Amino acid sequence: MIFIFAKSLKMKILIINGANLNLLGKREPHIYGTTNFESVLKKLRVHYPEHGFSYVQSNIEGEIVDFLQKADFEFQAVVLNPGGYTHTSVVIADAVRAISIPVVEVHISNIFQREDFRARSITAAAAIGCITGFGVNGYDLAVRALMSN
Repeated sequence: MIFIFAKSLKMKILIINGANLNLLGKREPHIYGTTNFESVLKKLRVHYPEHGFSYVQSNIEGEIVDFLQKADFEFQAVVLNPGGYTHTSVVIADAVRAISIPVVEVHISNIFQREDFRARSITAAAAIGCITGFGVNGYDLAVRALMSN
């Protein structure tokens, strides 16, 4: 599937963060850093004023599925960080496959340098790509990937 967006077209992007990412900036700062997500979102809005960003977060797997399904009708793309559901959620992977808009998966830490169980992403196989290990800059990289896709 090829998506072409004219520079003048405002792309609406939904950012979905999964379990425990509401604690970003406080949770294990040696792994996830000290930046909260509101700061990340503010930077994205400043760097890409021609695009619209919405943000949702849930610790509940089914809500993430609902966000993805709804996004298909309201947005042109999704940036998804499923958190721990990355390694366990067939239903989130199925929801990504079920929608028609592109999804880029993001991980703040390098999941391949962590515990063995984290090295496998069930959800990434359903996305158009996966960015891992670049800290919160991964969200910016995901937006760039979506703009060039």
